[in-house]
Amino acid sequence: MRYRSPKLTVDAIITKNNEILLIKRKKQPFKDFWALPGGFVNYGEKTEDAVVREVLEETGLKCRVKKLLNVYSEPNRDPRGHTVSIVYHLTVINNDKPTGGDDAADARFFNIKDIHSLPLAFDHRKIIKDYLTHKKMRC
Repeated sequence: MRYRSPKLTVDAIITKNNEILLIKRKKQPFKDFWALPGGFVNYGEKTEDAVVREVLEETGLKCRVKKLLNVYSEPNRDPRGHTVSIVYHLTVINNDKPTGGDDAADARFFNIKDIHSLPLAFDHRKIIKDYLTHKKMRC
């Protein structure tokens, strides 16, 4: 019997004032949908390094990990197969404007109030909702 295991991904929550950074997906699945920046972890790579790398590739922003937010492991969260995502909150350390790159056609900050009207990829609406709920509970 062949051993199967989920693929490992990372996603980033990057905030500025009342805004969250999203990328517009360039490829399927969810082409032209908005998503949190992130992607697959390379073999031998720490997840913290992977999320910083993915954000730089997709947005041009240099960041550092602020804290671990949550892990999402619903087997059907990605139509390509079972993926587990580790979600981090990141802080931007350069003053560049985000620009789409690599798998992202666009990258920009959206007001939190406007996100409900955007088509979001994967389970990113839930991830953002969980982040906002957690943020309110801390205040």
